[in-house]
Amino acid sequence: MDFGFILSQSLTQAIGVTAIIYCLAAIGLNIQFGYGGLLNFGQVAFVAVGAYAVGVVVVEVGLSLWLAILIAILAATVLALLLGVPTLRLRADYLAIVTIAASEILRFLAKSFDFLGGSQGITGSIGGDFSDLNPLPDWERFELGPISFTRVDMWLVLAGWLVIAILTVLTFLLMRSPWGRVVKGVREDEDAVRSLGKNTYLFKLQILIIGGVFGSFAGMYSAIAKGAVQPDGFVPDFTFFLYVMLILGGTARVMGPLLGAAIFWFLLVFVEQFLKEGVSSGVITFISTTQIGPVRFILVGVGLMALIVFRPEGILGDRKELMLDAR
Repeated sequence: MDFGFILSQSLTQAIGVTAIIYCLAAIGLNIQFGYGGLLNFGQVAFVAVGAYAVGVVVVEVGLSLWLAILIAILAATVLALLLGVPTLRLRADYLAIVTIAASEILRFLAKSFDFLGGSQGITGSIGGDFSDLNPLPDWERFELGPISFTRVDMWLVLAGWLVIAILTVLTFLLMRSPWGRVVKGVREDEDAVRSLGKNTYLFKLQILIIGGVFGSFAGMYSAIAKGAVQPDGFVPDFTFFLYVMLILGGTARVMGPLLGAAIFWFLLVFVEQFLKEGVSSGVITFISTTQIGPVRFILVGVGLMALIVFRPEGILGDRKELMLDAR
């Protein structure tokens, strides 16, 4: 088996476009769930809103990408208000039910309307304005040890991690501020914070909006990187993967989403490529090529289950950060 190829593919995907998409969405979920204690099971809805807003404005309407990004941020804010206003005064599980239902409603609505591309989605030059800004030299490949990208992908990766860095710094500053301390207080004991005269409802609404807007950047980035928006890419599994990455890296830790996303995709791709190489070389004979996909999820899932059992706070986390007031 070619272990050099397996390692190269794994490391490349660990910092590649897909990992960046999930990392951006996980940063928003970390604010909502990790710091604020909100059970948002529909973070994928904010990702979808960001993607579709950019796709519709650029491809269907013909406006610039930069205006589309502003509209996407506004759309994510409106969605957070629609979800949060009627539910955040109630128990936490109501928000969980509403968000997962809303994400599926939005997905089926996108498949039903022609101006949203229907079941085929939206395709076109979504990231044209972004590609025009590419300052990299016209090389065939950009290589750093075992990691290798094309010129287009390298620009996407650099820009994506720059956005991640900005959102990470913003998260750090927010959570170190007096506002952030109140947010963490709401997570740990909402009644105690309310007794101090704080309007916990408004704080939770702000948490949902900020986390949703951060999550919408994942959708915008996905639309730009892939040049398409497909409704079936926004299934509930997306949100559940985000929770896995968040818990893996460490809940309520600024670097948790980054570490969790990178490790998750490294493991997933490493197991997949290892199985493919083993099957093709004849070393692994107990599974076929068509079984590699399900088996990789089983193996990675078993490893994550072990992590939950022996270290539920994740790699960087603290057990106290998992204590939520779900009233």
